Amino acid sequence: MTDGLDRTVLYDLHVELGARMVPFAGYEMPVQYPMGVMQEHLWTREKAGLFDVSHMGQVILRPKSGDVADAALALETLVPVDLLGLAPGRQRYGFFTNDAGGILDDLMIANRGDHLFVVVNAACKAADLAHLRKHLPDGCEVVEVTDRALLALQGPAAEAALVGIAPDVAAMRFMDVIITDTIFGPLWVSRSGYTGEDGFEISVLSDQAEALARALLTHADVAPIGLGARDSLRLEAGLCLYGSDLDPATTPVEAALTWAIQKARRAGGDRAGGFPGADVVLRQLADGPDRLRIGLRPEGRAPMRAGTALFDAETGGSAIGHVTSGAFGPTIEAPMSMGYVSAPLATPGTPIWGEVRGKRLPATVTALPFRQATFKR
Repeated sequence: MTDGLDRTVLYDLHVELGARMVPFAGYEMPVQYPMGVMQEHLWTREKAGLFDVSHMGQVILRPKSGDVADAALALETLVPVDLLGLAPGRQRYGFFTNDAGGILDDLMIANRGDHLFVVVNAACKAADLAHLRKHLPDGCEVVEVTDRALLALQGPAAEAALVGIAPDVAAMRFMDVIITDTIFGPLWVSRSGYTGEDGFEISVLSDQAEALARALLTHADVAPIGLGARDSLRLEAGLCLYGSDLDPATTPVEAALTWAIQKARRAGGDRAGGFPGADVVLRQLADGPDRLRIGLRPEGRAPMRAGTALFDAETGGSAIGHVTSGAFGPTIEAPMSMGYVSAPLATPGTPIWGEVRGKRLPATVTALPFRQATFKR
């Protein structure tokens, strides 16, 4: 084992499948398989890709009263999301904010009837657990799930591959969650993902994870996919990566995530504010932020990668922001980037220059996503 790195329960399977393992968020994770990043990306868009996301944190928030509304109201003190209005069997995207309105982590929150199930990012899970335990009232128990792995099955063939194991998934729509009994034990399934494709995230008992993964991989349309393709897939879909596109100095409004702040938590709503940094976030919602996350399409074939400085002119001019994520998009067959620029320059169609190896190259602000999602609504 690489010094100081953890391994998921699927590590041996990754090695058997020929994965190249790299450090990621404190784990040894597969960055690619012999197919290669570009083909893995295209396979997922055309068929179905199987991802190991067991490094993510899984957390149960269980109200001691037995009323899930108590857990929802408790968690609403930490996130600007309407959880009281989240129906059983449904989940929502959200984020922890700090006192300045910055994002501590982004997460998925599911209402499972008598408790909330939360999935957090791997690099943040220790801090997130401490945050929850410090700030939630004693009436809400915070339980880290340590005996389950997490798989993501993404792509147009995902339902066909999973339905033979878990028939109930056929009736699910985007952002539904269920618990379904299978020969691999109870699976906690959400119809969601991080690729812009239809698909599922599947929590499975750790001692059944390899058997489930092997069963899914027997399907002709399912292949193992690594972190490299996961990154280009999510970037084509315009989805943020915490630590790159989101951080404690960036607010949800600056990050163009206002769609995830429901009416009930905004000014004039039933439960307006009440979360850390609410004064900053609500003010930005009303007046607009000074900077905004944008999509960027560089000219030519070379990506503008994270850290690229952005300017408002080819020569001279002013620095107006920087790139936070950049890669070549195999589906769109072009380079793509996301980053932050001064709000007046965030309008699609605006020309911008990125400084690459000492030379300013042209790019155009572009609406996100770069490729439209294909979720099952």
